[in-house]
Amino acid sequence: MSATDHLPASGLLLLCRAAPDRVRPAAQLLRRPMLLAPAGEGWSVLVPAAESWRDTGTHLAAVAGDWAHALTAADNWPVVGLWWDADGAGFVVAAGFRRTVGHTWLPDGTPLGEEEALTALRARLGLDPVLDGAALDRLTRPDAEADGAARVLGLAAVLSRAGLRLGPGVVPGLAAGRLCEAAGVLPGAEPVDWPGWRAAVCGGLGAAERGVLGAWTRGPRGRALGAAEVAAGVALLAWSRSASRCGARRAWRAAGGVLVADGALSLLYDRWRAGRGGS
Repeated sequence: MSATDHLPASGLLLLCRAAPDRVRPAAQLLRRPMLLAPAGEGWSVLVPAAESWRDTGTHLAAVAGDWAHALTAADNWPVVGLWWDADGAGFVVAAGFRRTVGHTWLPDGTPLGEEEALTALRARLGLDPVLDGAALDRLTRPDAEADGAARVLGLAAVLSRAGLRLGPGVVPGLAAGRLCEAAGVLPGAEPVDWPGWRAAVCGGLGAAERGVLGAWTRGPRGRALGAAEVAAGVALLAWSRSASRCGARRAWRAAGGVLVADGALSLLYDRWRAGRGGS
């Protein structure tokens, strides 16, 4: 038995309130080994391999926040990042350019977070303010029988009322390796690989053609949005070079890449439709 077998399990799940076709292009831009799988109607789950975060040199809570923010930088669907390790457990919630917020539990389950995070979670995922709100409130109260891993498992149970279905074996609190093994056999599961910019653009155009972006990709409004996203993305990419932390540089670089790619897709799609006579 190796020394690592005695360490508490550590892992990270990114729960996306969007179908896999919408999640895939943004996930590819993270350039990290992950598995993407459907997780209920209107939900997807990203299961990162353990090596995805171990070379970042930052805490899992920061990694979850950075990746969740980058995934939603060019869209408005929310992402909930669940994490757990020897230091405790917690969640972050991100949606578009709204501030990413999070909540932490110590290893023994003691709450150590902000009420704002729970309010943001309820609002951004459209949870029931009474029933779901009461269940979330219970997760912030002292409970001698619930450790940190049990807390994130309880949070996943609350999200299941909103349609989340993680599938057999994908259980918050397990080690990353076991999560990847379980996710790999789920129906519809696929590895997320970086396909190169050309393939990423083609994939995004296909998603746009299926109608997920609607009127936003067409006409003057779509062109203005695309140009603004490209400008903002370029600015983020330039700013990321001067960021002080390595993890911060990666996060801002990923967010900038998402914006540039999404803006370029909007402009290319509008030009393509114009070439077809707006059909």
